[in-house]
Amino acid sequence: MKVLGLISGTSMDGIDAAVAELRLAGDTVVLTPLDATSVPYPRHVHADLLAALPPRDCTAAKICQLDTWVGQAFANAAAQALARHPDLGLVASLGQTIYHWVEGERCLGTLQLGQPAWIAEATGLPIVADMRARDVARGGHGAPLAAILDALWLGGRDDRTWVGLNLGGIANITVVAPGREPIAYDTGPGNALLDLLARRVGLHQDEDGELAADGTVQGDLLELLLQDPYYGRPAPKSTGKELFHVGYLDGTEHRVVEDVMATLVELTAVTVADACRKHGADVVVASGGGVRNPVLMRALRRQLAPAELCVSDDFGLPSDAKEGYLTALLGFLTWQGVPANGRLLGSLTPGRGPLRPPPPPEFPVTKLRVEASDASR
Repeated sequence: MKVLGLISGTSMDGIDAAVAELRLAGDTVVLTPLDATSVPYPRHVHADLLAALPPRDCTAAKICQLDTWVGQAFANAAAQALARHPDLGLVASLGQTIYHWVEGERCLGTLQLGQPAWIAEATGLPIVADMRARDVARGGHGAPLAAILDALWLGGRDDRTWVGLNLGGIANITVVAPGREPIAYDTGPGNALLDLLARRVGLHQDEDGELAADGTVQGDLLELLLQDPYYGRPAPKSTGKELFHVGYLDGTEHRVVEDVMATLVELTAVTVADACRKHGADVVVASGGGVRNPVLMRALRRQLAPAELCVSDDFGLPSDAKEGYLTALLGFLTWQGVPANGRLLGSLTPGRGPLRPPPPPEFPVTKLRVEASDASR
């Protein structure tokens, strides 16, 4: 079946919409990437989302408005995808995380906005949503859910330790090693602090890492930032803009912006590399918006050595759209009755017709294969 995956990450840049053809072949899910786009939020929605983040307060009225507006924006993105792919069979939505409630080593709750009823009304298709909340309810962290894709996709390739790295607003890794259970967690900031600093000087982001390239890493500032207790906490763990928000940059106003940007790039590279090194990483497969920042990629390559750094595009999965395809995979697994992270994730919203999911497969799913579409061969 063709499945649309919808997600807006912690950077809140817009809605990633990815269409995949998915099928079961014995114990293997075959994923064929077909189409991926990014649909920006309406300007007022983007501004209000950013204004609702900690450390600012947010009212119940504003949460209600945002849940509706984000749902309508997701519905618009879904309708556009349906126009391109009228044979879509399912939509999966991870929504927009607005708050992630973590105390100590436990995640106690997570809130995603984007009411799926709007998507169902706009498309007439069944919707799988609320997947993070179900993972939290079973004792997980609800993030990063990329572990499900990475474990199926990277596992069993050879006897090396593979790491899937997502460089979104928050950076996260999935470690897949022979003879060990996969482990996945947030390492700390990815692009979140870089984007916040860019906005301080009137930019949306540090395009191509130009500010960072003109700066010098400040050792004293880097040492101070690395003292955050989050980095020393045991895995699995998760975080978000509840910790790495605009207040995190307090005290840097007197420094040269380019130097602070270079230091924040190094912070991401050091914390990611430290986490990968703990698990004996041999190959790190990166994806997410941070892949487009050449300064960050150079810093990562230097910090990760001798481990090899490559991008998910090298293995057939577009790095800009990996989380969209992940969302499509998660929805497909739920629709097929295949547990992920030990549970069937999410809740189902009917489309125009009754829900008619297929019977669960006879074989447990243990692998993911990415195949090129006929058009790209």
